[in-house]
Amino acid sequence: MTRLRGAGSPVLLCVSGRWWPYVSEIFKRMEPEAAENDPYFTFGVIADVQYADTENGFNYSETRDRYYRNSLHLLRSAIMGWNEEPTTPRFILQLGDLIDGCNSVLKSADEALQTVLSEFAECKSPVHHIWGNHEFYNFDRELLLKSALNTKCLGNEKPPDNMDSSEKTDLDPHDPEGFYGYHFSPFPKFRFILTDAYDLSILGRKKNSRKHHDSMLRLKSKNGNENLNSPRGLTGLNLRFLAFNGGFSQEQLEWLNKILTFSDNNQEKVAIIELYNHSEVPHTSRHLPVHPNSADPMCIPWNYDEILSVLHAHTSIVCFIAGHDHDGGYYLDDHGIHHLTFEGVIETSPESHAFGTIYVCEDRMILKGRGRIPDRVLHYRKT
Repeated sequence: MTRLRGAGSPVLLCVSGRWWPYVSEIFKRMEPEAAENDPYFTFGVIADVQYADTENGFNYSETRDRYYRNSLHLLRSAIMGWNEEPTTPRFILQLGDLIDGCNSVLKSADEALQTVLSEFAECKSPVHHIWGNHEFYNFDRELLLKSALNTKCLGNEKPPDNMDSSEKTDLDPHDPEGFYGYHFSPFPKFRFILTDAYDLSILGRKKNSRKHHDSMLRLKSKNGNENLNSPRGLTGLNLRFLAFNGGFSQEQLEWLNKILTFSDNNQEKVAIIELYNHSEVPHTSRHLPVHPNSADPMCIPWNYDEILSVLHAHTSIVCFIAGHDHDGGYYLDDHGIHHLTFEGVIETSPESHAFGTIYVCEDRMILKGRGRIPDRVLHYRKT
């Protein structure tokens, strides 16, 4: 049963016996401000749902509650909010860690994944999925490539007609050492690039693979603990050398450089998306943040400096959007790139929210956050 309560503010919505702030009312109040900026399009963002059908638990250091079952309710509320917006978001970015790694122990990974995907099936907007460490706790790459979490079909299968042959960015889908990455243009002169922060990792890769071997050597050269997820003895930026992090292969960095070169030449604005956050004018999405000032050092890629060097060599990047650090973070670097890390749903209390909608305008992006997500204005740098 669904019903409303409260003639004044706030308006509450009852879904399955639980009362929630009526999200569409919030977005109606946002509409006048957004209209003033005349957005080209909007998109939704959510990170670190980490659903599991189990009792609440704690984070690694046992300092923060994790609401495993409630994360599903917050995801459902976010989807309801996006569906009720005056303008339907062009797409949704799911920044990784959709189900928790404890599902592997509970032998419930397939069921948990189907549960959250059933919620996304109610979303009016297409959803782009990033892969985080918790995906790899539950599935290997071969299974993920065959699953609904592989959304490469939403990317640009063919490079633009005006892309030089030396800049072609096609990937071999049958390469066992390949990475999960693609790009798409939802509106003229705007491009989003999804990158793979676990391309180099001991998670998800077959133990006899070259990348697993190289990743293990790199990790053990910096982390001497028997438990490679332990930061004991590590200080400063070396705290990133943990098993639940990863990095970018040279092949992926070259692929990214080619796309950004094309975007530079065509005066596009780019966002990069990923589990970790670092930032860039083309929109980039990923699970790990890449700039050390945008997240805890324990939550950045092993070779964050290498991808930052690629990003800083290009003028097209506007922002780098990531999850992974449940506390969130933000940093505007000295190249004018916004590094935006989204707070995680899993550590959000039942009375709050953790998602947002970004309005893409001519000279800026405007983040309208819900609950733990603060509002932000991301101005494009002047070139």
